[in-house]
Amino acid sequence: MKYKSIIFILILFIVSCKDQKKVITSDVLQVPKKPNILFVLVDDLGLTDLGFTGSSYYETPNIDKLASKSTIFTQGYAGSRVCSPSRATIMTGKFTARHGITDWIGAKTGTHWREHKRQDKLLPADYVYNLPKEDITLAETMQAHGYNTFFAGKWHLGKEGSYPEDHGFDINVGGWDKGSPAGGYFSPYKNPKLENKTNGENLSMRLAKETTTFIKQNTSEPFFVFLSFYAVHGPIQTTETKWKKYRDKAEVNGTKSNGFVMEQKLPIRQTQDNPIYGGLVESMDDAVGHVLNELKTYGLDKNTIVIFTSDNGGVSSGDAFSTSNLPFRGGKGYQWEGGIREPYLVYVPWNTSTEKTIDYPVTGADFYPTILDYAHIELLHNQHIDGISLKPIIEAGKIPEERPLYWHYPHYGNQGGDPSSIIREGDWKLIHYYEDGSNALYNIKDDAFEQNNVATQFPEIATKLSTNLKNWLISVDAKYPETDTEFNPVKRANYEKMIREKRWPNLENQRRKMLSKDFTPNKDWWGSKLTHD
Repeated sequence: MKYKSIIFILILFIVSCKDQKKVITSDVLQVPKKPNILFVLVDDLGLTDLGFTGSSYYETPNIDKLASKSTIFTQGYAGSRVCSPSRATIMTGKFTARHGITDWIGAKTGTHWREHKRQDKLLPADYVYNLPKEDITLAETMQAHGYNTFFAGKWHLGKEGSYPEDHGFDINVGGWDKGSPAGGYFSPYKNPKLENKTNGENLSMRLAKETTTFIKQNTSEPFFVFLSFYAVHGPIQTTETKWKKYRDKAEVNGTKSNGFVMEQKLPIRQTQDNPIYGGLVESMDDAVGHVLNELKTYGLDKNTIVIFTSDNGGVSSGDAFSTSNLPFRGGKGYQWEGGIREPYLVYVPWNTSTEKTIDYPVTGADFYPTILDYAHIELLHNQHIDGISLKPIIEAGKIPEERPLYWHYPHYGNQGGDPSSIIREGDWKLIHYYEDGSNALYNIKDDAFEQNNVATQFPEIATKLSTNLKNWLISVDAKYPETDTEFNPVKRANYEKMIREKRWPNLENQRRKMLSKDFTPNKDWWGSKLTHD
């Protein structure tokens, strides 16, 4: 009987190991046929906002730990310099001019742009206002191939009828048409897709817990989880405890007398010393850590691919003027690297490649085919037409031939960037500006911080890239801004004077106030001190 019991136990063990998601032989993890996918998208997170990317101010130990075992793409790009277009690129595998969502959904276009009273030379082009139903989204493809699909957080890809549940997600928690947290970062959230439970609860952690609840309920079935934080988008908020931690840290580091300089149209932040933003970043990192720890608790850390990225650059101008992307130029809304280059991590537990840092330029359009490739789903080349699978690069270091990457933003936005289109081919990046029709050319290998426009030094390269960009835009039926016949240069000059003489000093005063020892935003710190009634 003793031996029969032992044999019975061994049989149970062998049967349990046949689960394709937990197969282990001789301590070597087998490649699952249907690995779980956890996609973490942070809103407005800059490339240099993380410890592993160089920040000595913000603390992100959980993301840094993930990065230490992930494949890091040092030239990872978002699909756009602002949120909605970039998110649509991830979901469709297409560049922005092709899917048509070229600005954040809700931005004014045409003559309505004049309502901002900015006196700009151009009227922004129109754009698509909902994620196109004719596209087969990444979630729909995963859903059709047996994956349980879950979305939590920011959506901002259309109004009701174009929510996550309308585009392939079985469950949607918190995703609707708003691009920022309507009720702030502490409950009550004022979000019809997110039930209020405990007043003062942190939004990022709540989304993380909703995510792990779903994961716990799907330990035996493959899942595709898209955790899309509202953080670190404005309005920036944090707890008093975290604010004090980063205020004190800024003081120890030594604060500069001034935090901004004038960019071409708006002041731009030069310092990472915003204690409110520091607390917001850390809270997001806490939430990431919660999800990763729970994966391990449920025994899913060895068969879950984790992807981590952002939708555009950090907000250095406009919005909350939160962070600095230096040494990269610009930030959210800008045409330079600070606006489009992102943290870009892919963690594959069974990847044995020793090459974990990749310099090959990649884009948000590449996530779709990469995920399908890892899920052993046939690639849909006509859908994710602008993306390639990164699996051969990640696992075998097979670097593809150079390919052009395109960005199209025929808008002004809120951050000071200019209506322009971009082509990146090899080491060269050309920016075409629509206000005056000029081109700027940068060699990103030699000048990653875009300090030297070499268009006049390399006219043949500039002409070639300009022609390629123009022809591609024509091929996808791109829309363009138009000249504003009511543009008034005198009123524009007055507007610019107001920016320099009023807004810039106000930003410096606001920065000093946040760093003062007696700073108090309101009596309950944006609701973080509320307790459940």
